[in-house]
Amino acid sequence: MQRVISAIFGVLTLLVPLQAQHSAIPEAAPETVGFSGERLKRLNVEMRRMVYQQEMPGIVMLTARHGKIVDSDVYGLQDLAAGTPLTRDTIFRLYSMTKPITGVAMMMLYEEGKWRAADPLSKYIPEFSDVKVYGGAAADGTPILKAPAHPPTVGELMSHMAGFTYGFFGSGPVDKMYLADHPLSAPSLQGFITKLSKLPLAYEPGEGWVYSVSVDVQGYLVEKLSGQAFPDFVRTRIFEPLGMADTGFAVPESKLSRLATVYEIDAKTRRLAPRPTDPNVTTMPGLPSGGGGLYSTADDYLRFAQMLLNGGQLDGVRLLAPGTVALMRDNQLPDRLRDGRFGIGIQQMRPGFGFGYDVAVFDDPHKAGSTTGKGTFLWDGYAGTWFWIDPANDIVFVGMIQRVLANDRPDLEHLSRALVDQALMDPSK
Repeated sequence: MQRVISAIFGVLTLLVPLQAQHSAIPEAAPETVGFSGERLKRLNVEMRRMVYQQEMPGIVMLTARHGKIVDSDVYGLQDLAAGTPLTRDTIFRLYSMTKPITGVAMMMLYEEGKWRAADPLSKYIPEFSDVKVYGGAAADGTPILKAPAHPPTVGELMSHMAGFTYGFFGSGPVDKMYLADHPLSAPSLQGFITKLSKLPLAYEPGEGWVYSVSVDVQGYLVEKLSGQAFPDFVRTRIFEPLGMADTGFAVPESKLSRLATVYEIDAKTRRLAPRPTDPNVTTMPGLPSGGGGLYSTADDYLRFAQMLLNGGQLDGVRLLAPGTVALMRDNQLPDRLRDGRFGIGIQQMRPGFGFGYDVAVFDDPHKAGSTTGKGTFLWDGYAGTWFWIDPANDIVFVGMIQRVLANDRPDLEHLSRALVDQALMDPSK
């Protein structure tokens, strides 16, 4: 193992200066923006070690500061059986890393005066006018449904406090109703809303934080508020202006050779095994999921994240005003919900760590046990993609793997922040 790690260090020495042909975002040596190149290699070595030990098939990582890529690493395989190497332009399933993109679409419509946080959701989606909250079960097992203390609002929808759930992350009575009716299996966004509106809320709006189908509802809202199909809106208003040429709800036939295989750990062999996914990957879905339906590359997502770090603009293209980005990444959760009871996976709401509009945020990193900069915001995806943006230190990080969530999967997000933070020697540069 020591020989392998030494060899990795030798290869990493060649990464600086980096090749610039992959991205329009410029590249620079780490020392020019305050990093120690030697200490930054620890990030690559640790991530490559996990690939070498077959904890994941491969990884693409991009780290940028002051709008310049200072570290780029591509290691491992896109497909294990075929032996296809991973490349910078490999296409990944974003799953829930789709959510911040949907959030930006909503914030663009916010700037147009199309919604306010305090607006009842039913103002724009009448199907929710008579929504009920689950209030327990009668003696015969019949659900007791009651009117909510207040209708769910758009702001609560944007911050996962509206009362919705997913079904498969919980085991409560409403989760079971979701699994039985499966609203996300509807053939269209309208069909999804019709199914969802007949299900009760799992809790009183504003009284919990439950990861949910809320962002799929936002995708429907984008259509209602803009008058444009959701995939067309994000394509014409976000992807094309930012030059995100490989991002969309389907992968064209011409790009299928670049699509990574998704893996999981086989329960018996404890080895990586391919996981069947998206048989109709080349076809636009009838229900384009704002919560998890996009495909993208590391470079495309870096452009999206850099736009957010820049306060809503990139390369002369402005999508949002700085104040709108600040609203999106500010914590919206009251302290009573940040006591460790709520969260999903590694993202546990706690003092110092909360949730804004479609992104989690460190509003007090030290209180949350992190060395990251104040205001760092982030999210991740079911198959292992993750990103974080540190506005205090002007850093963007994007990581891409394709191994589904499991209790034994390493916390790559925390690890990447710690290893990038320890390499920042001169934040004033």
